[in-house]
Amino acid sequence: MQSFEINKSDLLKIQAALDGSDAELKNVLQEYHSSEIAILFEKLPVEARERIINILPADLASDVISEMDEEHNPGELLVGLHPEKRSEIIEELDYDDATDIISQLTEEDQQEILADIDQEDATSIRALLNYDEETAGGLMNTDLIKVNVNLNKKGALDEVIRQSEEMEEFYTIYAVDNADVLQGIVSVKDIIKARSNSLVGELMKTDYVYIKADLDQEEVAKLISQYNLTSIPVVDDNMRLLGRVTVDDIIDVMEEENTEDILKIAGVSEDEELSGNWIEAVKSRLPWLIINLATAFLAASIIRGFNGTLEKLTIISAYMTIIAGMGGNTATQALAVTVRRISLSDLSDKQAYNTVLKEFLVGLINGAANGIIVFLVALFYDKNPMLGLVLFLAMTGNLIVAGLTGAGIPLILKRVGIDPAVASSIIITTFTDCIGFFLPLWLASKLLL
Repeated sequence: MQSFEINKSDLLKIQAALDGSDAELKNVLQEYHSSEIAILFEKLPVEARERIINILPADLASDVISEMDEEHNPGELLVGLHPEKRSEIIEELDYDDATDIISQLTEEDQQEILADIDQEDATSIRALLNYDEETAGGLMNTDLIKVNVNLNKKGALDEVIRQSEEMEEFYTIYAVDNADVLQGIVSVKDIIKARSNSLVGELMKTDYVYIKADLDQEEVAKLISQYNLTSIPVVDDNMRLLGRVTVDDIIDVMEEENTEDILKIAGVSEDEELSGNWIEAVKSRLPWLIINLATAFLAASIIRGFNGTLEKLTIISAYMTIIAGMGGNTATQALAVTVRRISLSDLSDKQAYNTVLKEFLVGLINGAANGIIVFLVALFYDKNPMLGLVLFLAMTGNLIVAGLTGAGIPLILKRVGIDPAVASSIIITTFTDCIGFFLPLWLASKLLL
């Protein structure tokens, strides 16, 4: 199935239906999946969104709202609905999705919404609101299937049937004792295949992966990926079962974390929404650009220190911008690989050393290869083998520095507790620019003048 993209014909179709009756609009909406309607919402005014949500059945409306990106304010859309319709939608949502949406609202709106819904649902959502949204507790869903370890096959199957009536899907059955302490996991298949007198405690697997509620969402994603899990149980400090995190929640986390890292490497704050307006973009990017400007002045000061060399050998100015630019590209490559490695796992001292050594060797080989090309260009166009030697040495040296800093700086920042994706880019750019200007000018002053 191909991913859905908004095109002009879809928008025109929806806008035409909005001009007609509710029945006509509902008929047109039947052609679209809930996730596609959520994407279409990006191009529709709030009034149109509210009208569409109001005419959709509660189960479909809840799917649409849960599929909406946070930046398009699904919570505000809920606030604008009639309390009865709003309650129907929230009660159709999984607890984790409902919590994510309600957490975006003011305290007053949260309390108003929770007061209108079923008391059991409200209690579950309030409990989830107490967790940081970027932890396992903030991700988990309290809807799960658990059976007592002392139940026999028939009792366990009866419990699974009873508890699954209001659940769309489940992956694992959790075995607990009388105090709700997690003892193990068991599959429906194992229960069905078991003898009639078998107890859950005899069927369950006690070798399982679990997480605490305060674990960071990135670590949760790593565990689910590492062990190829479809869900993972969340427990408190006493091993009491609190909920589960499912793989579909982790997909969203991985997308969010990857987007965050890409923006940070580019010097863009995570506070800037991808579809935000120009004011948000300026506020997010201007501070980083000012810092970049300061580092650019530092690089310019190196050029000022070699005015005499530039006056006598103007040709070097054309080449040093190439060397600095190549250094920047090399450092960015090393930085991207290293930050990704850091995000996937904590590197040991030996792994960190090997990462830096690898980038040193890559910088040396790539620098020499590109240095030879620059040497040949200088020899062919400028008829000056010594100039070619200067450029060869400068190119090789700068790409070595680029590889070392691209790998070393983020590792150092990680060790001292600074997010390597945020600060690495500016520091590395400073190094490659300064060395990219200094090496050819210094070598030229020593070898050519």
